[in-house]
Amino acid sequence: MNWKYRITVDPDVLAGKFIIKGTRISVELIFDRVADGWTTEDILSAYPHLSRDDVLVALSFAAEYFGRKKTIAAGKVAV
Repeated sequence: MNWKYRITVDPDVLAGKFIIKGTRISVELIFDRVADGWTTEDILSAYPHLSRDDVLVALSFAAEYFGRKKTIAAGKVAV
């Protein structure tokens, strides 16, 4: 899914976090909800101004964003 027209950054909105265009809903918030076990339907119910495509585009954006980042194995990080 092409996220480039639906994800935006504005330094004056949510401290410059990546957001769904035309909302104050961040990609991070959607990821947090998914991490908490929320389904797409749960997210859409809680945030009725979002569309299914908004949720999918946030996931697509994050997959591409993190796919470009260099990461290290979690087991190699001192906690």
